Amino acid sequence: MIANSDVNLTVQRGTVHAIVGENGAGKSTLMKTLYGMHRPDEGTIVIDGETVVMHSPADAIARGIGMVHQHFQLADNLTVLENIVLGDEPTRAGWLDFRAARARIRDISDRYGLDVDPDALVEELGVGERQRIEIIKVLYRGARTLILDEPTAVLVPQEVDELFDALRELKAEGLAIIFISHKLDEVLKVADEITVIRRGTTVATVLPADVTAKQLAELMVGSELPTPQTHESTVTDVVEIRLVDLTLDSVEGRRLLATISFDIHRGEVLGIAGVEGNGQNELVEAIMGMRTPTSGRIELAGRDITSLSTRARREACIAYIPEDRIRHGLLMEAPLWENRILGHQTKPPNVRGPFIDRAGARADTERIVREYDVRTPSIDVLASSLSGGNQQKLIVGREMSGDPTVLIASHPTRGVDVGAQAAIWDLLRAARREGLAVLLISADLDELIGLSDTIQVILRGRLVATADPMTVTPEELGSAMTGAS
Repeated sequence: MIANSDVNLTVQRGTVHAIVGENGAGKSTLMKTLYGMHRPDEGTIVIDGETVVMHSPADAIARGIGMVHQHFQLADNLTVLENIVLGDEPTRAGWLDFRAARARIRDISDRYGLDVDPDALVEELGVGERQRIEIIKVLYRGARTLILDEPTAVLVPQEVDELFDALRELKAEGLAIIFISHKLDEVLKVADEITVIRRGTTVATVLPADVTAKQLAELMVGSELPTPQTHESTVTDVVEIRLVDLTLDSVEGRRLLATISFDIHRGEVLGIAGVEGNGQNELVEAIMGMRTPTSGRIELAGRDITSLSTRARREACIAYIPEDRIRHGLLMEAPLWENRILGHQTKPPNVRGPFIDRAGARADTERIVREYDVRTPSIDVLASSLSGGNQQKLIVGREMSGDPTVLIASHPTRGVDVGAQAAIWDLLRAARREGLAVLLISADLDELIGLSDTIQVILRGRLVATADPMTVTPEELGSAMTGAS
């Protein structure tokens, strides 16, 4: 199977070069090849006029290439400084020289406007600060070419602006920046050039001034740019799920959630807006039975389910799209049809009596692949072989099977292309029309505003504001999320 074919890409120093394309188009494979994680079968890589062959990321780093992955690779229990120097520890006369490292980190931070405290503990930092640490980490190793994979996926608007300011400083210093994103409006705002990849091949390189977001989307997927807007209301008077004064403490006694109360009606989407790390994760895990609340209760269709197990809640028709599909949504080294069974191992068509029904599970996986446009050569391939968007569509198809009454959707379109994003939006709208009650958590504020009937803002484990999606702006939401308003 060919992942990239006849790809041509030229990136100038002192520019931001964006790469856009559908999930599965070959963007990640191309970047992994440039970063030394794959060997090309044909073609050449030329850096500063010299043809190079890279066998590993260490070779790429030695050639001045650094990659900031979409999922941050930081150790929460270490300081900023310790994370940055990990694997490249400075020494003097055989001893670790943290004074020199600290001085160098502060120099990089000041030079490029990447404000970080070298002695802060990473677990106490927000997502914007963590991303700056990842950028400093590659600059610390001498990177002159930066690959940024979906760098704005988890940022609020103010943090996006701060990132773009930092990119301008990096450009001014002559660095080359490769910017991979599905957010076409941001690509048009930050890029100097844009290369479009479709089905493993470059189909166009354009200037932002010469194209619109609509034209870029058409180059990528052959269709117009979708929007998440929902106009008609389908909210009923029937409360499907209710939280009453839900409070959750950590094992150390730290308050994670404080007296969370809300109702979600049939046919309603309740959106939760918040900077990551403010309790969204804990809220989802408490609703799904993965954490035991300190106090308060959860009701499903009038029944108290606070003490039920996760399995019992799933059997009571709560569907769950997890935030991290790799850690919590899929078995990456299992075939697709086995992944279809996950979380649904007590219900047909996956079981017959006490036994797994292989034929039933396989047939239903084929249905999901067809109906949700999961692009795969076979249901027998491993989940790890699918692109991120196709992995997400498989999860969504699985969770929407079995007629759920409540859907907990945590970042359902994170890291997917405009085509997959539109498909997931359509699915949520259709399910809402049929009476599904949806709790939607998303870092994409346009998505949150477009799909939600009501938006609640969470800050430090508390619901601090309610917003009307018909009138609120992303900037106003961002201010509330950071406590500025």
